[in-house]
Amino acid sequence: MARSFTFGTLIALALCFSSPLSFAMASGLYVEGKVYCDTCRVEFETKLSEFISGATVKLECKNSENNTITYAVEGVTGAQGNYRIPVEGDHEDDICEVRLIKSGMADCTEPFKSVDRARIVLTKNVGVVQPARYANPLGFMKKEANPECGNVLKDMGFLPLNK
Repeated sequence: MARSFTFGTLIALALCFSSPLSFAMASGLYVEGKVYCDTCRVEFETKLSEFISGATVKLECKNSENNTITYAVEGVTGAQGNYRIPVEGDHEDDICEVRLIKSGMADCTEPFKSVDRARIVLTKNVGVVQPARYANPLGFMKKEANPECGNVLKDMGFLPLNK
């Protein structure tokens, strides 16, 4: 009886001491975002945009003083073009960005020319209570625009261009 009590006590103590340690090591933050195919080659989402499944993105944090990489991890998008990357540690003094690595769509592989990454703040020290940090959508373009893009852009108020 004393032996099982001692064994049970050791397990309970191990759990008590390991939980705070685990909590201190993991930040509980995660980055969410999406990757899409720009079928109109305008570098923003339209109703003709398609979400890309199987795209690879990379979350990378660099020290703001010496530009050395302090954290890097890759993620892959699911069926709806969404990714979710867990974050280890706090990166208050880092500059963190999500960038595109590879498209998961064979006919949509050209990266945007103007925006190829999304900056994100990865610390709990900014007054945001929720653990999710949302990155701006990122995308690739098709080689040629969909013929319907003119109508879509007109409906959005972008065409015709008045000079």
